[in-house]
Amino acid sequence: MSNFFAELKRRNVYKVAVAYAVASWLLIQIATQVFPFFEIPNWAVRLVVLVLIAGFPVALIFSWAFEITPEGIKRESEIELDKSIAHHTGRKIVALTIVLGLIAASLLVFQLVRPRTNTPAAANAASSPVQAAIPEKSIAVLPFENLSDDKSNAYFAEGIQDEILTKLASIADLKVISRTSTARYKSKPEDLKTVSQQLSVATVLEGTVQKAGDKVRVNVQLIDARADSHLWAKSYDRDVQDIFAVESEVSQEVADALQAKLSPNESNRLNTAPTNDAQAYDFFLKGEFEEREAESSFKPEVFDQAADWYRQAIARDPRFALAVARLVNSRMQRHWFFEQLSDSDLEQIEQTADQALTVAPQLAEAHIARGIVYYFGHRAYDQALNEFRRALELQPNSNQALQYIGYVHRRQGEWKQCLTELLKSREQDPRDAVSVANIARTYCHLRMWKEGEREGELSLSLNPHTVDAMYAVFENQLNGKGDLNGARRVLETFPADADLMTDTGHAMAEGLIGARAYVPVMEKKFAAALQLFDQGKSNIRETARLAARATIHVFAGDASQVTTEIEQGRSLLERQLSERPRDLEAAIQLSWIDLALNRKSEALTTAQKAVEILPPEKDALVGTYTLFNLAAIEAHTGQAQDAIKILRRLLAMPAGQVATIARLKVDPVWDPIRSQPEFQQLLTGTELVGPNK
Repeated sequence: MSNFFAELKRRNVYKVAVAYAVASWLLIQIATQVFPFFEIPNWAVRLVVLVLIAGFPVALIFSWAFEITPEGIKRESEIELDKSIAHHTGRKIVALTIVLGLIAASLLVFQLVRPRTNTPAAANAASSPVQAAIPEKSIAVLPFENLSDDKSNAYFAEGIQDEILTKLASIADLKVISRTSTARYKSKPEDLKTVSQQLSVATVLEGTVQKAGDKVRVNVQLIDARADSHLWAKSYDRDVQDIFAVESEVSQEVADALQAKLSPNESNRLNTAPTNDAQAYDFFLKGEFEEREAESSFKPEVFDQAADWYRQAIARDPRFALAVARLVNSRMQRHWFFEQLSDSDLEQIEQTADQALTVAPQLAEAHIARGIVYYFGHRAYDQALNEFRRALELQPNSNQALQYIGYVHRRQGEWKQCLTELLKSREQDPRDAVSVANIARTYCHLRMWKEGEREGELSLSLNPHTVDAMYAVFENQLNGKGDLNGARRVLETFPADADLMTDTGHAMAEGLIGARAYVPVMEKKFAAALQLFDQGKSNIRETARLAARATIHVFAGDASQVTTEIEQGRSLLERQLSERPRDLEAAIQLSWIDLALNRKSEALTTAQKAVEILPPEKDALVGTYTLFNLAAIEAHTGQAQDAIKILRRLLAMPAGQVATIARLKVDPVWDPIRSQPEFQQLLTGTELVGPNK
């Protein structure tokens, strides 16, 4: 044995081993530092390591079996012992090892003392603020691919993805990107590094779902998006009724892989199924699918279909609190954006929201539903804020709750707070064009035109059909600059099918007529305005259509020619207000119809009633619209001083979407009082810019 070790020493096997180890360490360090600089994927570094490991025994075998001589490489058995120069080669190997060792030591010292920003990876991060801000415990759950033969099962795949995302969103130690942003990507994007940068996340979860009868297969994989390397993958073959366990297991595995700290309540939420009835859950997922379609297409009949699925789910399981909460949300969305519920129907929805909270007081969605009833149903903003805050406590990554908190603060006139929350919301939902558009319009209300235009353009880059973004860009031209030609040019850049016709929630002439038709009104091209309006929105309610046409005729000065049509609108609106006395839109519409009918006293009374329904003190956003509308009616009914008094008040408030000096100069709604000295004085004054709180 001693002869064997002596032979190892003579043949330089030990020296080759040491030299190989030092050289390998240097090569690995070089690969680790240089490859990222040239954006060579991490698998190449791993390949270098594997090759060097595999080469180690090869090098030892080579040094044992061969010797380098002046005549070249020869087998050891072919060299006579007294002619061997192994000892000379050994000294060269030692010298080389010393040199490599000094280089390695210098590199090690350099790595220990240098600033982190000197590394290629850190340099890349420093050049990209988005990349530098990426937290380690962050994740985006990408759309799950439907592999079922029946393509109509897409709702099922989307539902599983959504439930896993919702469970993860309840973990405070994680940053979880909202579904709105992840929905814009493919199930398996080709460039995950770009996804990581765009969403500011370290990891993504990809998945596929295959459903056949009562069986379902779910494949998921967690990937480090920054390096495009797999962290964890698993397959689940289960019965459909066990899908809740799959969702919980996936959520728990992801949380463990990201080393997220879970409180006892968070662990409990991960393992809680929304219902034990598989059929009820299937109905619910179909409802969710339709609800997403409704919020995208904005068609009331699709909201109705979603509500029908939710009701079927609840009929199967009356204690299915999540389905109850989502039903409330769907009905209130329809109430807010399309047609108000009667008082009795609203009361019933309120009871339904209370039912969800009674069954599941710790369910974030139940608190959101109750908050929406307070917000959309009663404009009870303090109560709504309490519910949304509680929802955010229960589900720290609930972007919906955070957005609503921002919207409530906007209604309360807490502008700085609103912007802080909406900008924070954008971090969780960076690809949501509507969210960005809301930030843009908030800036416009504050007369922060540069910021509003920037955010509006950003929103349109995410989705060119985002209506609120179009309004923000349009308002920057018209309200910010008073540039009518610029406003027209901007409108021409928007998609032809963009729904910019009416926005009655704005409670003023432009809101009734719509942006596209209001531009020719401002140019005194009334026939063109009527034609544009008639070619526009097809699903507009009859009262809104008649009120808009009446308003155009008011500007044209020929309302007497269409008295019969306008009278028809007045009858419909009077009946509507008798059924719903606090219907703000109906009151605004009726004020302009009364004006068209030369019922000046009634027009003033109705416009004043609209302000009483929603004054700025109660709603800092829409309250300015009702006040603006009253000033416009006063301007057309001989109450010039009262109108000017309101305008002076609006210019001193955050009300850039309704009143700016630039807009006053070009808007024909003020033509009846334009020659008044006090009005001309307004045009030379100043206005509030930026948030006042």
